[in-house]
Amino acid sequence: MKDFTYNGRIYYSPVELAMAFMGGTWKMPILLALRKGKLRYGELKSNIPHITDKMLYSQLRDLEKKGMIERKLYKEKPPRVDYFLTPLGKRSIKVIDTVNKFGEHLIDMNGINIRNR
Repeated sequence: MKDFTYNGRIYYSPVELAMAFMGGTWKMPILLALRKGKLRYGELKSNIPHITDKMLYSQLRDLEKKGMIERKLYKEKPPRVDYFLTPLGKRSIKVIDTVNKFGEHLIDMNGINIRNR
Protein backbone atom coordinates (compact mmCIF):
# COMPACT_ATOMS: atom_id res chain seq x y z
CA MET A 1 0.00 0.00 0.00
CA LYS A 2 1.16 3.51 -0.71
CA ASP A 3 1.57 5.96 2.12
CA PHE A 4 -1.00 8.71 2.60
CA THR A 5 -1.40 11.96 4.50
CA TYR A 6 -4.15 12.80 6.98
CA ASN A 7 -4.20 16.02 9.00
CA GLY A 8 -0.66 16.83 7.94
CA ARG A 9 0.82 13.50 9.07
CA ILE A 10 2.11 10.70 6.84
CA TYR A 11 0.70 7.23 7.47
CA TYR A 12 2.07 4.01 6.03
CA SER A 13 -0.94 1.76 6.63
CA PRO A 14 -4.63 1.98 7.51
CA VAL A 15 -3.85 0.20 10.79
CA GLU A 16 -1.60 3.08 11.80
CA LEU A 17 -4.42 5.55 11.11
CA ALA A 18 -6.94 3.44 13.05
CA MET A 19 -4.58 3.29 16.03
CA ALA A 20 -4.15 7.08 15.89
CA PHE A 21 -7.92 7.35 16.37
CA MET A 22 -8.36 4.82 19.17
CA GLY A 23 -4.90 3.76 20.35
CA GLY A 24 -2.92 4.75 23.38
CA THR A 25 -3.41 4.02 27.04
CA TRP A 26 -6.68 5.85 27.64
CA LYS A 27 -8.76 6.11 24.46
CA MET A 28 -9.90 2.49 24.41
CA PRO A 29 -10.97 2.48 28.08
CA ILE A 30 -12.93 5.70 27.47
CA LEU A 31 -14.65 4.25 24.42
CA LEU A 32 -15.42 1.01 26.28
CA ALA A 33 -16.85 2.93 29.25
CA LEU A 34 -19.26 4.64 26.84
CA ARG A 35 -20.32 1.43 25.09
CA LYS A 36 -23.56 1.08 27.10
CA GLY A 37 -24.63 4.71 26.79
CA LYS A 38 -23.96 8.26 27.80
CA LEU A 39 -21.94 9.14 30.87
CA ARG A 40 -21.04 12.32 32.69
CA TYR A 41 -17.43 13.31 33.31
CA GLY A 42 -17.42 12.09 36.92
CA GLU A 43 -18.90 8.75 35.90
CA LEU A 44 -16.21 8.32 33.25
CA LYS A 45 -13.51 9.20 35.78
CA SER A 46 -14.78 6.62 38.27
CA ASN A 47 -15.00 3.95 35.52
CA ILE A 48 -11.37 4.39 34.46
CA PRO A 49 -8.90 3.71 37.29
CA HIS A 50 -5.63 5.67 37.40
CA ILE A 51 -6.58 8.32 34.81
CA THR A 52 -5.86 11.91 35.84
CA ASP A 53 -8.29 14.76 35.27
CA LYS A 54 -5.87 16.39 32.84
CA MET A 55 -5.51 13.19 30.80
CA LEU A 56 -9.24 12.43 30.78
CA TYR A 57 -10.03 15.98 29.67
CA SER A 58 -7.44 15.93 26.87
CA GLN A 59 -8.43 12.46 25.65
CA LEU A 60 -12.13 13.38 25.61
CA ARG A 61 -11.33 16.46 23.54
CA ASP A 62 -9.20 14.43 21.13
CA LEU A 63 -11.87 11.73 20.72
CA GLU A 64 -14.45 14.44 20.13
CA LYS A 65 -12.24 16.14 17.53
CA LYS A 66 -11.78 12.81 15.73
CA GLY A 67 -15.53 12.18 15.65
CA MET A 68 -15.46 9.16 17.97
CA ILE A 69 -17.56 10.73 20.75
CA GLU A 70 -19.90 13.67 21.18
CA ARG A 71 -20.64 15.78 24.17
CA LYS A 72 -23.94 17.40 24.96
CA LEU A 73 -24.00 20.44 27.19
CA TYR A 74 -27.22 21.08 29.12
CA LYS A 75 -27.88 24.68 30.09
CA GLU A 76 -28.54 24.00 33.74
CA LYS A 77 -27.05 25.30 36.94
CA PRO A 78 -24.63 23.76 37.52
CA PRO A 79 -24.03 22.86 33.87
CA ARG A 80 -24.28 19.18 32.97
CA VAL A 81 -22.33 17.50 30.18
CA ASP A 82 -22.99 14.03 28.80
CA TYR A 83 -20.53 12.12 26.63
CA PHE A 84 -21.63 9.41 24.20
CA LEU A 85 -20.34 7.39 21.26
CA THR A 86 -20.91 8.49 17.69
CA PRO A 87 -21.57 5.87 15.00
CA LEU A 88 -17.80 5.87 14.32
CA GLY A 89 -17.11 5.32 18.03
CA LYS A 90 -19.64 2.48 18.14
CA ARG A 91 -17.94 0.85 15.17
CA SER A 92 -14.62 0.92 17.03
CA ILE A 93 -16.00 -1.23 19.87
CA LYS A 94 -15.89 -4.41 17.75
CA VAL A 95 -12.24 -3.73 16.92
CA ILE A 96 -11.39 -3.00 20.56
CA ASP A 97 -13.07 -6.24 21.66
CA THR A 98 -10.97 -8.16 19.11
CA VAL A 99 -7.74 -6.48 20.27
CA ASN A 100 -8.73 -7.23 23.88
CA LYS A 101 -9.21 -10.93 23.11
CA PHE A 102 -5.81 -11.03 21.44
CA GLY A 103 -4.28 -9.35 24.51
CA GLU A 104 -5.93 -11.94 26.79
CA HIS A 105 -4.48 -14.68 24.58
CA LEU A 106 -1.01 -13.14 24.91
CA ILE A 107 -1.41 -12.98 28.70
CA ASP A 108 -2.39 -16.66 28.87
CA MET A 109 0.25 -17.77 26.38
CA ASN A 110 3.03 -16.01 28.26
CA GLY A 111 1.89 -16.89 31.79
CA ILE A 112 1.61 -13.25 32.76
CA ASN A 113 0.25 -12.66 36.26
CA ILE A 114 -2.38 -9.93 36.46
CA ARG A 115 -2.06 -7.89 39.62
CA ASN A 116 -5.07 -6.75 41.61
CA ARG A 117 -5.80 -3.05 41.59
